[in-house]
Amino acid sequence: MKKFIVAVIVGGLYMSEAFAASVGNSESTGVRPDSVRHLDEVSVTAIKQSADIRLHPQASTVVGAKRLERLGVVSMKGMSEIAPNFYVPDYGSRMTSSIYVRGIGARIDQPVVGLNVDNVPFLNKDAYDFDLPDISRIEILRGPQSTLYGRNTMGGLINIYTLSPFDYTGSRLMAETGKGPIMRFSASQYAMLRPDLGMSLSGQFFYSDGFFVNNWRGYKADKEKGGSLRWKTEWRPSSRLRVENIAAYSINRTAGYPYEYLAGEEINYNDTCFYRRNILSDGLTVKWDGGKWSLSSITSGQYIVDDMTLDQDFLPLDYFTLTQKRHEWAVTQDIIARGSVGRSYRWLAGVFGFYKRTSMHAPVTFKGHGIDRLIIDRLNQMNPQFPIRWNQPEFVLGSDFTLPVYGLAAYHQSDFTFGRWNLSAGLRLDYERSGLNYRSFTSTGYTVMDMTDPDNPTDYLTRDIVIDDRGRLHKSFVELLPKLSLSYRLPMPSESDVYVSVGKGYKAGGFNTQMFSDVLQQRLMGEMGMGADYDVDDVVGYKPERSWNYELGAHVACADGRVLTDLALFYIDCRDQQLTMFPDGTTTGRITTNAGKTRSYGAEVQISYKPTSRWLFNLSYGYTNARFVEFDNGRENFKGKRVPYAPQNTLFGGLTYTQPVGRWIDWISFSGNVRGVGSFYWDEENAGHQPFYALAGASVEARHDWLSLSLWGENLTSTRYTVFSFKSIGNTFVQRGKPLTWGVTLRMTFGANSL
Repeated sequence: MKKFIVAVIVGGLYMSEAFAASVGNSESTGVRPDSVRHLDEVSVTAIKQSADIRLHPQASTVVGAKRLERLGVVSMKGMSEIAPNFYVPDYGSRMTSSIYVRGIGARIDQPVVGLNVDNVPFLNKDAYDFDLPDISRIEILRGPQSTLYGRNTMGGLINIYTLSPFDYTGSRLMAETGKGPIMRFSASQYAMLRPDLGMSLSGQFFYSDGFFVNNWRGYKADKEKGGSLRWKTEWRPSSRLRVENIAAYSINRTAGYPYEYLAGEEINYNDTCFYRRNILSDGLTVKWDGGKWSLSSITSGQYIVDDMTLDQDFLPLDYFTLTQKRHEWAVTQDIIARGSVGRSYRWLAGVFGFYKRTSMHAPVTFKGHGIDRLIIDRLNQMNPQFPIRWNQPEFVLGSDFTLPVYGLAAYHQSDFTFGRWNLSAGLRLDYERSGLNYRSFTSTGYTVMDMTDPDNPTDYLTRDIVIDDRGRLHKSFVELLPKLSLSYRLPMPSESDVYVSVGKGYKAGGFNTQMFSDVLQQRLMGEMGMGADYDVDDVVGYKPERSWNYELGAHVACADGRVLTDLALFYIDCRDQQLTMFPDGTTTGRITTNAGKTRSYGAEVQISYKPTSRWLFNLSYGYTNARFVEFDNGRENFKGKRVPYAPQNTLFGGLTYTQPVGRWIDWISFSGNVRGVGSFYWDEENAGHQPFYALAGASVEARHDWLSLSLWGENLTSTRYTVFSFKSIGNTFVQRGKPLTWGVTLRMTFGANSL
C-alpha cells in the first residue's frame, strides 16, 4: 500500500501536464468567478491566511459559488467527499455533525474540525449543521490548524464565506422542490446605501416530508422544517478601515430519528422523538490596514437553545426515554496583528479568549418494560423467593448540569522567504479550564414480596429510594502547539510548489454528561444490593487528545493555470484519541473514552482540468489507514483494529459541459458527478462494517439573463447503504442513506450588478 501511495503522488505530477484544475468559469451570474485561484481582493476576508490559500504549505480544497450551486451545497455537510479524506455522514438530526478527517473524528462533545463563517468561530459542533444562502466559497483545510485557531482544529478547519454587498448588488431569489417532497426557498437583497456602506438581508426556508416511515405511527421519522435570517453590514470609511457585522437567527424542527432495528429490518418505535433548535449569533470584525502591518479584531456572541427527546430504546416497547434541554451562551474575542519587513519576512501574532456556559436538564424516564427487564428480572433471578414489584409505573433518573468553560491563548507565526524557499514557524500557548456542576436525583420505591408460600404470597417490606447526589468537578489544560513547514517554489511558468510540514494537534479533555444516567442507574441498583460502583470523576471525565501530523505535498499548476494538481502524503501519531463508546450490557448512556494510541497514514490527490471554456473536470481521492496501536479496555485488546467510523477511501469525480444556445437561452450546462466512501467499521471490535459505495448525481441547467432553471438528481442508481450503526440495550440499529431523489431549482437575479 505504501508503494501505491508513492506511485499516486509521482503519477499525479506527470498527469498534471494533461489535466487541469480551474474550479469555475465566469458565467453571467452576478457572482465572482468560481475558482481555486483567489485574487487578493477576493481573499481579503481571510484574516489569518495568505492571499492564495492554494499555495499555503498544507492540504486544502476551495470551492466557489457557481460550483456549490451546481452541486446543491448549502452547508458544510455538502462538502463531504468533495474534499479528499473529509467525511460527514448524514444521519440523526441537525444536532449530529460528526466529521472525520484522515482517521480522526468525534461523534459527541468537541469536534476535531473547526468552523468559521465569515471569520466568526462556532464553538459547539451541535450548531454546525445549518443552511446558508449565497455562499461565495467554502475552504476545507486538512491537517492540524491548532497553532493559529486553537481548540477543536486538530483535524482541520472549515471556512465559509458569504456574498458581500461590495462584490454584488441586487436581489436574488431561489425556489426548489423535489421528491420527498422537499421545498427550499431563499431571498436576498444586497444594496450600497453609500459608497462606503453596504448592507444585505437574506432569509431561507426549508421543508422536507422525509424519506423513512416509522411503522408504529405511520409518519416520516425524518420530517424536518427550518429557516434562518441573516443581516450583514459592511462599512469601509477609508482604504485602511473595514468594519463588518453579521447578525443571524436560525430555527430547526426535526420530527425524529430514522433508526432501523436491524434484526426486524424496520423503523418501529412507540415513544416520541424530536429535535428542536434555535441559534442567535452576532459577529463583529474590525480590520485596520496600516500598510506594512494590520490589526484585526473578531468579536462574537452566540446563544443556543435546543431540545432533544428520544425513545432511547427505539423499539415498540416502553423501556426508557431521554430528554436533553440545553441553554448555551458563548462569547469569543480574537485580536490579530500581522505585518512584514521587506520582502523576506512576514509575521502574525494574536491573542484569543472565550467563555462558554451551558445549562442542561437531561432526565431519563424508566418505563414499565424497562423496569421489568432491566431491574426487576435481574434482582428476582438472584432471590426468587423474595421477588419485588415496583411501586410506580415509571420513574425518572434526573440530571441537571452546568458546564462553564473558558480559555486563553497567545500565538505567533513567522514566515521567512529565501529565494524560492519559504520557512514558516508557529507556536501557540493554550490554556483551558472546564468545569462541571452536577445534580443527579431520583425518588422511587419498590415492595419485596414473600413467596416462600406460593399459595399465600404476602408483602414483606416496602422500601423508598431517594437519591440526590451533587458535586463539582473541574479540569485545567495547558498546551504548547508548534507547527513548522518548509516549501520550495518550483521553476515553472505557473505558480507551483512542494512542501513538508509537521504540526501538533490538540483537543482538550472534558466531561461525559450522557453517562450520568448510567451512573445513577448503577447507584440505584447498588441501593438494592447489586450494580457497579462507579467513581464519578473517573467515569465522567476524559483526557485531552494529542497528535503529531507529518505531511509532504505539492501544488502544481500547468497549461497556463488550466491544470491544477494537489498532492499530499501524511502520517498522524495520535495519543489518547477520544472515542465514543456504548458501555457493555443494558445501560442507558454512552461515553467518551481515550484510546491509548492510534496511527493513521494516507494520501490525497486533487486534479481539476479545464481544457476550454466549455469543459470542466474535477477529481479528488483520499486514502486513510487508521488503526489502534495501543487500546485495551480491560476486557479486550483492540491493537491492530481499524478506528471506527473513519472511512478508508473517499472519492469524488465530476464533469461539466456548457453549451451556448441562442436568443432565448444563453447557455445550457450539463453536469455529472459520483461520490464514493468506505469502507468503515461501526465499532472497536470491527465486527460490522459498511463496504465502499458510490452515489451518482447529475444536473441540467438552462440560463437566460436573470433567470436559470435546473433539473437535478442524486443517488440515481438507488444504491442502498448504511450511514450509521450503533447498539442500545444489546440491540443493533442502523440508519440507511437517502434513496434516489430528484428536483427542480429556479434562480432569479434582479438588478444585479457585479462591482
